[in-house]
Amino acid sequence: MSQKPSKARRALPAADENDEPAPITVMLSSRLMVLANLLKRGAMLRYKRLTGLSSVEFGLVASLGRRPPMSVARLAEAVGQDKGLISRALAELVSRKLIAKAANPNDNREVLISLTKAGLAAHDAIVAGAQERNRRLLQQLSREELDALLVQIDRLTATAADMLDSERELG
Repeated sequence: MSQKPSKARRALPAADENDEPAPITVMLSSRLMVLANLLKRGAMLRYKRLTGLSSVEFGLVASLGRRPPMSVARLAEAVGQDKGLISRALAELVSRKLIAKAANPNDNREVLISLTKAGLAAHDAIVAGAQERNRRLLQQLSREELDALLVQIDRLTATAADMLDSERELG
């Protein structure tokens, strides 16, 4: 299968045959970060084009999804963002009528966030775009290759979580 090199691949400097690559660039973690960053940048461009949402906004819309309403604190935890950043993005989403805010009937001090009908349409566009991107990314793998890859990713993720826990314990 002959494909034209992507802009990202062409943008990388050519390595001199006599030069050894810097050790960090050949590490699996570095390669995975490059892949993740390319996928994230492509997703941000797609979702901006499809829905007009910034990366923070589409993250919120995707996280709210078709779930029951949630608090700002819970939403910030779900997306791993600062509550201040979340609040600013939520204000923009409210002004665009993509989310609604309501008092929690069980605790009037807490505000619950949910998607409006327009927000659900944006969510569905994000999901459809993500599914198409996922299909395109994985179409080159056989079912067996994909299954093996997913098993390895799960193993590496568990190890990375253990490593993070160890770092947290150290300080």
